[in-house]
Amino acid sequence: MISSAAIIGEQVAHGSGCRFEDFVVVGRYTSHDVNKDMTTSLGRDCIIRSHSIIYAGNVIGDRFKTGHHVVIRDHNRIGHDVSVGSLSNVEHHVVIGDGVRIHSQTFIPEFCELAAGAWIGPGVRLTNAKYPNSTDAKSNLAGVYVGERAVIGASAVILPGVQIGDRALIGAGSVVTKNVYAEAVVSGNPATVICMVDELPPQGDQDEKPYA
Repeated sequence: MISSAAIIGEQVAHGSGCRFEDFVVVGRYTSHDVNKDMTTSLGRDCIIRSHSIIYAGNVIGDRFKTGHHVVIRDHNRIGHDVSVGSLSNVEHHVVIGDGVRIHSQTFIPEFCELAAGAWIGPGVRLTNAKYPNSTDAKSNLAGVYVGERAVIGASAVILPGVQIGDRALIGAGSVVTKNVYAEAVVSGNPATVICMVDELPPQGDQDEKPYA
């Protein structure tokens, strides 16, 4: 289903069962694109909700879903069963594996990679500029790598070039300044290791006291 208020470019290919809601734009070119014949492709059963924009040159798998007001810039590779929450921004040249969940109001800058099954909480900010506002900032970008099934809690900030290992857990509100090894649990500003994932208490068995 394609809304009459949606704009789907001539070079866009999509599989069966896709839904494009009101005021969606797919296949938009950026101001620096010279090649206006780039194909943008989406797989089967994708849902692009209202006011979302997907730029040209993206290759997106089956069952991709967006919330409202999502921006997906150009030249990304996105796997199957990926969802991106409302008001999130995925910049260009990002790689996203199968089954990744990106929650609302999240920023994923260029050259980041999210491996299969990664979970990105609401308000998370990945960064890639080591020297913001410097004259050569663009030539020194370093994206974040998030390993398979790693979890990044709400409003965490991950600094440029940091690598998050498989199944690692980043606490909400943490500022991660260096690499996190696989299955480590880190928290704080700057984030430090507090335990390993298999050392966490079972859900419902925490001993924290409620606020008075």
